[in-house]
Amino acid sequence: MSVPLKVIEGIVDASGAAEAIEQMLPEAAWDRQLTVRTLLAGMMLAMADGRPAHLTRVHQALTGLPEADQRRLGVIADWKAGPHQLTYRQVEHTFGLAAAALGKHEPDGAPTAALQQACDALLEASVPAAFRETSSSLAVDWTDLESWSRPPPHGSAICADPEAHWGHRNSNLPGPKGERFFGYYISGVTMVPDENGQPVPELIRRMTVCSCAHDPAAALVPVLQSMAAHGIKLGDILADSGYSYRVPGTWAVPVRGTGAQLVIDLHTNDRGPRGTHQGAVVCNGNLYCPATPKPLLKLVPLPPGANGADIAAHDQQTAELARHKLGVHASEDADGYRRHACPAVIGKVRCRLRPPSMALGRDRPEILTPPQRPPACCLQQTITAGPDVAAKTRQKHDYPSAEWRRSYDRRTAAERLNSTIKDTATTSIARGWIRLMGLAPAMLWLACLLAVRNQRILTAWNKRQQDNARRAAKGLPPATRRKRRAVAATPDMATASAPP
Repeated sequence: MSVPLKVIEGIVDASGAAEAIEQMLPEAAWDRQLTVRTLLAGMMLAMADGRPAHLTRVHQALTGLPEADQRRLGVIADWKAGPHQLTYRQVEHTFGLAAAALGKHEPDGAPTAALQQACDALLEASVPAAFRETSSSLAVDWTDLESWSRPPPHGSAICADPEAHWGHRNSNLPGPKGERFFGYYISGVTMVPDENGQPVPELIRRMTVCSCAHDPAAALVPVLQSMAAHGIKLGDILADSGYSYRVPGTWAVPVRGTGAQLVIDLHTNDRGPRGTHQGAVVCNGNLYCPATPKPLLKLVPLPPGANGADIAAHDQQTAELARHKLGVHASEDADGYRRHACPAVIGKVRCRLRPPSMALGRDRPEILTPPQRPPACCLQQTITAGPDVAAKTRQKHDYPSAEWRRSYDRRTAAERLNSTIKDTATTSIARGWIRLMGLAPAMLWLACLLAVRNQRILTAWNKRQQDNARRAAKGLPPATRRKRRAVAATPDMATASAPP
């Protein structure tokens, strides 16, 4: 699906990235025929046509425009000898200047502030203003980008792409589920609807790239902090266990500092009881009564494809677990301290250590074997938990409750982002998609790719909204996405498809 040139020019102009990059370029003895504005437009045109990230494709896209557009963009310029059409060498020269200005003199596998700001501006400009405040929830994930360079020989660090590094990626193909690759990590931030909010198109708000020598979770934190600093409200941040398993100071603590709330899956090593705090059991990011039944503390999320009976039983168990959770007596203060109250004090369970709770109805669970030596959480009205208590696993909803499951299901938008940029039917970023070395060229190309991808998402979104409006006018329900049916092969089909 091609994107009109007018839309692409609007994104480049609204972002202001071209002007910012032009100011960074060195002065030349003569005027360059190709401006950064036209270069970025040509890169997006190449991405819109499903071409790889090659400078020859940029030249083909620009020289293939109508003559009027070529003259307006400077692709055809009047020289002393007459009209002159842009050459590939000029494309290579301007791109090389831009990449050098946005890169580091001593590359270390992380983007410069100027490069990150340029990519942020391009992606923000590709999101219509009408959707920028529709939702504050974001899904994050990272994927791999393999370098065109061959890895360095064993025992050496010399190769054509010194910023690339060995990394690990998962595979859904038959055989081993993980493998090594040589290249970079791409982190994307995708819009998702708020809880109980209106649907929104799954647009990319931000992205970043780092060498595999860096932690992709830590590399994404400054991007989220920059969004908050620029007045973009951050609501729910949905992430898988690859993010939550990090050291709290690397991911969870700084993300909470932006005002966002985490909705995360927990690594198997972080699930279940993890010590105590003043007698209360620390489990899955919450504090629980020391007499909580142990099987409830070992609950894990439902497996994919669970049937209705299993879902109902699991939800009943998580609801029972929630009754034993210490309640939040006071909201978290500026230093991260919060006060918790015993579940019997707030009327969720019956316990002999709290005589007033025994007057509660029998519909509440009763602690039959309270601790013989009651800890502080059983004797005091409240206990105080510091910011270091469950800093890694604390999140918006109780894990793995039904509320958490419904909220976390929105994270599939991040998986769809990865699938679309690796879809061979549109644009696949497999090895060879880009043959330029270094982080700056790869990140600039990816920003153009994702800006174009946003336009495709918007086109499909608008078409679906129009179809639903027409169906509503006829009294029909909204259309549902069709699922491809797997057709079982038959002997006749095998014979028909066999070679002669």
